[in-house]
Amino acid sequence: MQSLEVISVNVWDIIISLCNLILLFLILKKFLYERVKKVISERQNAIDKQYDDALIAKNDAEEEKAKWQDRLSHADEEAAEIIRKSNEQAKLHGDRIISDAKDKAGMIINQAQSEAELELVKAKSEIKKEIVDVSAALTEKLLDREINENDHRNIINSFIDNIGKDDDANN
Repeated sequence: MQSLEVISVNVWDIIISLCNLILLFLILKKFLYERVKKVISERQNAIDKQYDDALIAKNDAEEEKAKWQDRLSHADEEAAEIIRKSNEQAKLHGDRIISDAKDKAGMIINQAQSEAELELVKAKSEIKKEIVDVSAALTEKLLDREINENDHRNIINSFIDNIGKDDDANN
């Protein structure tokens, strides 16, 4: 048969092991526990500080984001206002150019009409002169006598003036 000592429980060994364990626990507690607890506490504080810093940074970033979004919205409004003012100025400038062009065109038309009237008056006087000369020559040949040229011009001028008045009355 075999011996039971291998399987047996030795109470003294257990008690000594327990005493060693307690003694080891107390030594570790006295020398290491406070230091480990202090290191863990420092790490926890550092982590808490990092979280607080991150939260502050996040809040600052959100405030900056809000400021920039506000600036962007104002920038859109300012750009729209600038575009509107530019369009108004361009329209005013275009209207001014058109008005100046119309004024110049009116002046050119008036000048052309004046020149045309002067040319008409010149043409009428030249035609009258030619008619007088032709009439005098024809009358001289018809009457076969010599009439005083001034009398002849007066007769023809009055005749032409009456013709001009008749033409003006018809128009």
